[in-house]
Amino acid sequence: MPAMDRRLITHANWSLVGFTCLLFMVGVTNLYSASGVRIEDGILVAPFFQKQLLWGAGGLGCMIACTFFDYRHLRTLSLPFFLLAVILLSMVPLAGKTVYGAKRWLDLGFFNLQPSEIAKIATMILGASLLARYKDSLTWRELFFVLGVVAIPCVLIFLQPDLGTTLLLFFLLAGMILFHGIKKYVFKTCCLAMPFLLPLSWLFLKDYQKDRILTFLDPSRDVRGASYHIIQSLTAIGSGQLWGKGFQGGTQSLYRFLPEKHTDFAVAVFSEEWGFLGCTTLLTLYCCFLLCIITTSRGAKDQFGSILCAGVFFYFFWQILINIGMVVGLMPVVGVPLPFISYGGTATIVNFIMLGLVLNVSMRRFMFKIS
Repeated sequence: MPAMDRRLITHANWSLVGFTCLLFMVGVTNLYSASGVRIEDGILVAPFFQKQLLWGAGGLGCMIACTFFDYRHLRTLSLPFFLLAVILLSMVPLAGKTVYGAKRWLDLGFFNLQPSEIAKIATMILGASLLARYKDSLTWRELFFVLGVVAIPCVLIFLQPDLGTTLLLFFLLAGMILFHGIKKYVFKTCCLAMPFLLPLSWLFLKDYQKDRILTFLDPSRDVRGASYHIIQSLTAIGSGQLWGKGFQGGTQSLYRFLPEKHTDFAVAVFSEEWGFLGCTTLLTLYCCFLLCIITTSRGAKDQFGSILCAGVFFYFFWQILINIGMVVGLMPVVGVPLPFISYGGTATIVNFIMLGLVLNVSMRRFMFKIS
């Protein structure tokens, strides 16, 4: 093996790889339990966890592939990739597959592609490319230019409708902008304007989205309708107590009281089976995982690589915060999965690709000076 190849492998963030594998295996194990359906002669296991293993293998291959090239080439490819993501999003209303009343997937025959997941990568890379052009803190003009770019996929995703992914994209770019830096007067003005702008968003929400917010404020208003998800989730989490009920011992999951237990509410299944101590361990794994990403960002030798890793950090941070906050009743219910724990093919592939980009930056941090 050439000397340069050995150096690339040596400088990879192997701690990040280790924590990623741990989280994925926890997710597959939890999915195996969540997929169990009780029948008269025992437990019939649905194939969700088997599919997740296949997606994980594919994602691992994509992660490795993302380390083969110099990540700085992504600056040149960022705009074409972004335009491809916008085209795919534009195809959803015309040829999209409707699931639970929303068009979010394109049926490719052998699997369903969710263009909004592709848009996350494209928006993050283009955002990092645009922000890296500015050496100083952003002015109003530069801020509106960057926000104007991300507004295109946000509007298309919001119309699917997918409020969770729309918010995630916005928070992702907002985190990257704050990481890069904005002028103090711009930041203060945004903070002062936020309380006045937030109520206006109510006018653009659909009825079921408004119901979720009202249910969040008062869970008792519709216990058999909009409140059902969160009530069952809190029941599952509370019944786990300190030690949990053990593997496949959760009654809320086993007897199918808990809806969406393999996707949005997967962590409720985990909490019921492993209790407070298990959840503390899971959160510790996530903290170590995020620390590895931000450490790579701080060690990057160019601004684009640093902002790119920061984007990956905020991508995972907001998903973890929103999903867990939703499941424990601290946030309204939105369709944001928990990375590596919730079931999802496209999402799993995208998660591994994101980490491949971080590994790419860590492997090449010694190759050139700060630009």
